Amino acid sequence: MSRFDLRQVRAFLSVANELHFGRAAGTLFTTQPALSRTIRNLEEAVGAALFERTTRRVRLTAAGEAFAAECRLALGHLDLAAHAARNAAEGREGNLRVAYMDFAINGRLPEILQSFRTAWPGVSITLEYMPTATQQMALLEGRVDIGFMIGSFRAQKATSVLVDEQDYVALLPEGHALAGRETLRLADLAGEPFVMGSSETFSAFRALLFDCCHAARFFPNIVQEASNTGGIFGLVAAGAGVSVYAGCARNLNRTGVLVRPLADITEPIPIHAARLTDHASAALQRFEELSILRRRPGVRRKPR
Repeated sequence: MSRFDLRQVRAFLSVANELHFGRAAGTLFTTQPALSRTIRNLEEAVGAALFERTTRRVRLTAAGEAFAAECRLALGHLDLAAHAARNAAEGREGNLRVAYMDFAINGRLPEILQSFRTAWPGVSITLEYMPTATQQMALLEGRVDIGFMIGSFRAQKATSVLVDEQDYVALLPEGHALAGRETLRLADLAGEPFVMGSSETFSAFRALLFDCCHAARFFPNIVQEASNTGGIFGLVAAGAGVSVYAGCARNLNRTGVLVRPLADITEPIPIHAARLTDHASAALQRFEELSILRRRPGVRRKPR
């Protein structure tokens, strides 16, 4: 079987619908002899006669009936493909690859994502957990479209927008000597054993916290490390030590862990949405148009 093209298929379907070469030629704005040549070439390419022609009528052969049914399906799929392409170009369809870290997913990110899904339900969202440093590498390598990380991404062709600011809180096991106090100072934890997120997954936060501890004139006595938020809370609940976390800890409600604000740390933890300026799909542009994403939030310090 030889190749045939879309022009020939459309000509064939026009004749199949009209069952008259003259009328079909008129709808195609061509001549009847030219249309007849197109159909003969198509039949040669298919390897079967598609029409029975007499001086009085034209009708489809069994091969023509089968070919017409499949051609209509194929053209329908092509129309769907064109529709999908237009929607993708307009940001109505497609996929958005989002990287996040612990403070983002436990903070405002779910609210932001829900707003986007409501506004653009045709866009699928792929979520992947990554520490801040890993997100930055993934952005540079084109593996994600946008990352929610600690701090702004200072790289060539990178842009960031502040989407959340969180205060620092202390995590205490129930029954701890400081549990009766509603508010603490970071220096109050100076002599305590610390549970910390590991350097592999919490390096950006550790850098901020160590600066705060330096200002408070102590370095934390780290006795246990965990690779994720669940591990940190579990170790604190087990009495392994105290910890310092972002204010989104108030959203987690972990049994055995008390959350207390640290009143003497005034600089919040900045959560940014970062992307590369030369990798902006239409879906990403729609995401960035969300008013909820552009709004600069204030720090929530109200203890629970």
